[in-house]
Amino acid sequence: MEYTIYKKTIQSPPKALSGYGSSSQSHSSLCSFNSEPYPSQIFRSDFNYCYETPSKDSDTGISAATKTPAGRFAPSPTGRMHLGNVFTALLSWLSVRKAGGRWILRIEDLDPQRSREEYARQIEDDLLWLGLEWDEGGVAGRGDAAPYRQSLRGEIYETYLRRLESTGYTYPCVCTRADIMATQAPHQSDGRVIYGGRCRPATLPCVLPAENVTARHAVRLYVPEDEICFSDRVYGPQRVSLAAECGDFVLRRADGAWAYQLAVVVDDALMGVTEVVRGNDLLLSAAQQIYLYRLLGLQSPSYAHLPLLCNQDGQRLSKRDSSLSMDRLREAYSPERLVGHLAWLAGLLPQPQACRPDDLIEAFDWNCIKPLSGITV
Repeated sequence: MEYTIYKKTIQSPPKALSGYGSSSQSHSSLCSFNSEPYPSQIFRSDFNYCYETPSKDSDTGISAATKTPAGRFAPSPTGRMHLGNVFTALLSWLSVRKAGGRWILRIEDLDPQRSREEYARQIEDDLLWLGLEWDEGGVAGRGDAAPYRQSLRGEIYETYLRRLESTGYTYPCVCTRADIMATQAPHQSDGRVIYGGRCRPATLPCVLPAENVTARHAVRLYVPEDEICFSDRVYGPQRVSLAAECGDFVLRRADGAWAYQLAVVVDDALMGVTEVVRGNDLLLSAAQQIYLYRLLGLQSPSYAHLPLLCNQDGQRLSKRDSSLSMDRLREAYSPERLVGHLAWLAGLLPQPQACRPDDLIEAFDWNCIKPLSGITV
């Protein structure tokens, strides 16, 4: 297996878009239409978007300074893991083991159409084959924060959605994806489409009585025109305009499925996760999640986003890249050789050499991970 480095500069978040949230006509009798950009004063003037972790978690009462380090690997069981998934799992495991903490395996099976228990069990088998043992979670769900499968945590998410709804900054949205695509231009850097606020109530905060909401709808959360700033362990200081880069985002979809942003925040908080390690395709999500942590009065973890592993065409690896899936890799390589290649790829070793994950703990250092956009394999 030969590796070359694929270098690409990650662009800084652009400034807030002008006229955000404006339009000229009503979309639904369900929602009053907002014809003017929303003033930032609707939130408390002392609201600090440059996030500072609360001294204590409002739900657990545990001080951030006394929390046991905890990391997590949270795969979706929609197919066999590929090399990029294993890269993330290895670095997450090494980071928390170096800190003397615990490693959680959470199964993110929010997609009922694609998620299968057999895939979850294959993930577990692959991790054990690599030497990446977890302390809690998995299919069996051992641990104090059980269940560790998101499909079994709906009642928990409902509780936190109600808490957010009580703030008056959530609202029902009947827009379909086609509606949004038809009215909004894609974000120029990556094709994302930012929701323009078509269903946002004209006055916020606003709590609509349940009997007034009859149409099938998603639940969205208003975001202010302020910046979220945080420091990433790999990519350094970040400043994100939620309004310009994200728009009001979904907490629960119209089909009743829970959205990733709410589920991951609630789960990480209740499971005591102190550090999140994942691909840089989710760097923007950190700002949305920090915003949710702040609204819910929960402690935010630290973040480390990793360069994506890419195929020879420069596209990030996916489960469709069967040649780099774990079933093929296990046929061609020993676990030691595969771990050594990934460690070299991350910059932890000067050259590829066979080793076990335990051999890398002492030398693990986040300063070795370079802030590249991608690494071609």
